[in-house]
Amino acid sequence: MIRNKGRLDRVLREIDPVRLKRVLTEMIGIYSPSGKERDLQLYLEDLLQKSGFDVQKEEVEDDRFNLHLVIGSGRPDLYFIGHVDTVAYWDFDEQTPEEQGGVIRGLGAADMKGGCAAMVETCIALGRALKPEEMPCVGMCFVVGEEEIGDGSQAFLEKRRPEWVVIPEPTSLAACYSHYGYLEAVMETTGKKSHSSLPEFGHNAVESMLKVLLHLGRQEVFLQGKSDLVYSIREMTSSQAGFVVPDRCETWIDIHLPPEVDPKTIKTIIRKYAAEAHEFITDLSMEISFDTAYQGYDLGADNHLSGLLKPIYEELGVPYFVDVFRSHSDGNLFHQAGVKPVILGPGSLETAHTPDEHTSLAEVVGASRIFAALCLALDRNTIITPSID
Repeated sequence: MIRNKGRLDRVLREIDPVRLKRVLTEMIGIYSPSGKERDLQLYLEDLLQKSGFDVQKEEVEDDRFNLHLVIGSGRPDLYFIGHVDTVAYWDFDEQTPEEQGGVIRGLGAADMKGGCAAMVETCIALGRALKPEEMPCVGMCFVVGEEEIGDGSQAFLEKRRPEWVVIPEPTSLAACYSHYGYLEAVMETTGKKSHSSLPEFGHNAVESMLKVLLHLGRQEVFLQGKSDLVYSIREMTSSQAGFVVPDRCETWIDIHLPPEVDPKTIKTIIRKYAAEAHEFITDLSMEISFDTAYQGYDLGADNHLSGLLKPIYEELGVPYFVDVFRSHSDGNLFHQAGVKPVILGPGSLETAHTPDEHTSLAEVVGASRIFAALCLALDRNTIITPSID
């Protein structure tokens, strides 16, 4: 149960679904793929400054910056880290956000403008409800570049290392204390050009690549439903040279690894099976590289933040459940730097990065309430006693 919760009640009353809906739809309406986050960051800076917060731009590279603010005074042990970038606008018919029946659709609605909007609403509600001396010491940072190389979070970590971060990636409000690792494999086959009508005089790099991929895909460690690994061929390109046999083919493979699996082990397995392909592909020429690799992590369900979150969910009437986050996120980067990341936010991965991306306004409001309660739970003036099962 939560005791001495007068401050929390005041903050919860200030969470405004109408304002939150407006902020979220306006955020979705601002196109912000990785590398082009500036317009959205300027929007958030203006909104937060008008709400009375001292917001600092922190440069990541020329014309790209994170937004950083601290609520209350002191050095925060907890930060909320939200990425404002989205994937590029490839196959979405409409960019304009749509709302119907309490569901908001649009690029970034789930991943993760819904989570960022919840962070904004948490700030505004705290600022409206509390006197300066009542404010908890919590940090907020809106970062760039998560969908590419995580350079925004890397810049954040160069300046500070809090004990905890909450990253509101889409989890349908599940608390994720464990997180899959990630490995990106890049494979390139090379061949020999010839006229397309005379393939016997060339070596088709695409055909070689397909045979290698079929061989890999037949291995039990990569079979969907038989392995805990998540194996996905993300992209394939070949040389563009007209009516000829292609002499180059590149493939990018995403592999998400259970927390206990070391990426080095999977690198060795891929190299082993790829080497076997030389036995049945004549004159195979292939290179494999692994540019991105992160070990997963498991904080355990019995940790300091879980001891605070469970009674918060109970008090707010939100079903409490724990899950593992199966995708890649900046959480891997933070954990690698010695920070404890909890992934918790509105929306679901099932629709993220798709033309049907959406989140429910109710979940975004729910995230704001949970975030506000957690901010106060970490402050000495609000006491939260974990329930006993």
